[in-house]
Amino acid sequence: MKNQLNNTILVTGGAGFIGSNFIVDWINAGLGTVINLDKLTYAGNLENLAEVKENPSHVFVHGDIGDRNLVAELLAKYRPYAVVNFAAESHVDRSIHGPEDFIQTNVVGTFHLLEEVRAYWQRLCEEKPSEFSNPDFRFLHVSTDEVYGTLSSSDPAFTETTPYAPNSPYSASKAASDHLVRAYYHTYHLPVVTTNCSNNYGPYHFPEKLIPLCLLNALAGKSLPIYGDGQQIRDWLYVKDHCSAIRRVLEAGQLGETYNVGGWNEKANIDVINILCEILNELKPKADGTKYQSQITFVKDRPGHDRRYAIDASKLERELNWKPAETFETGIRKTVLWYLEHQFWVNNVTSGEYRSWIDQQYTGRAA
Repeated sequence: MKNQLNNTILVTGGAGFIGSNFIVDWINAGLGTVINLDKLTYAGNLENLAEVKENPSHVFVHGDIGDRNLVAELLAKYRPYAVVNFAAESHVDRSIHGPEDFIQTNVVGTFHLLEEVRAYWQRLCEEKPSEFSNPDFRFLHVSTDEVYGTLSSSDPAFTETTPYAPNSPYSASKAASDHLVRAYYHTYHLPVVTTNCSNNYGPYHFPEKLIPLCLLNALAGKSLPIYGDGQQIRDWLYVKDHCSAIRRVLEAGQLGETYNVGGWNEKANIDVINILCEILNELKPKADGTKYQSQITFVKDRPGHDRRYAIDASKLERELNWKPAETFETGIRKTVLWYLEHQFWVNNVTSGEYRSWIDQQYTGRAA
């Protein structure tokens, strides 16, 4: 298929945390041209892509996946052999304060994108029906483990057959988008694959999320806000491992299938922050000799906070021979080092709207 089309993929949401890591890794590996469509909302940042700014294999387009004319134009012009959809509103706290943006991007936006990809796909099939009868073209939809709801401490980890039970406007909007993708495969035979990942962390993570928020607050001498009792458990996945899993699924995943991507690293939030503090105590000790753990502050829990997520990624290992390269201990150390070495990025991203959001979310919420 790549011989009939161009050695090009279309990536949506490629200026965000996971999308930008994916694009940088893809281009550095020499895998072809990337057309990067991103709306550049608060979490989209072109500085994430500085490493490939001058690379002709990266073509940035400022736009919305809901702009069907623009999406149709890009598909017709560049004729990609794959579309990888990262575009999403992704922060639970923001979805609680303002759910409408999540419905518009994650549900309506995904619908519009699917419609244009379907039209593009149908034209390809009409052009060369014999060559496209068993296609290599793929639409890969990136989703989250939060669509499965919450687990008790004794429940088995989420598998690809776990029933959906989303508990926040964010996870409900992602669940809806997953269902749309599945329906387009079964109804229209659109060649799709879906990945549902656990909590990512690593370079370029927007600092409203737990790890970068506490890392930067620690260095600034501010409190490290932990919701509730800090015993909420997540499976932590280093972003570079997630990107390698997506590449593998794009390459060899079975059409119509879902693959859970996890790091096999279940840890409570308070344990994550204690590990983070220990690394900072070693790499960037405080001048007064105190430990960063002294800055931990427990704040009022957020509404509907899921207690535990856990991913069973054995299907991905069994069928596609993929497993993460990093443990949590190696990945978190790499993450801390990256933030310590990229203060320019940190200073730019933590200005303006970010500061207003942090004030709104955490001020006055001490438990």
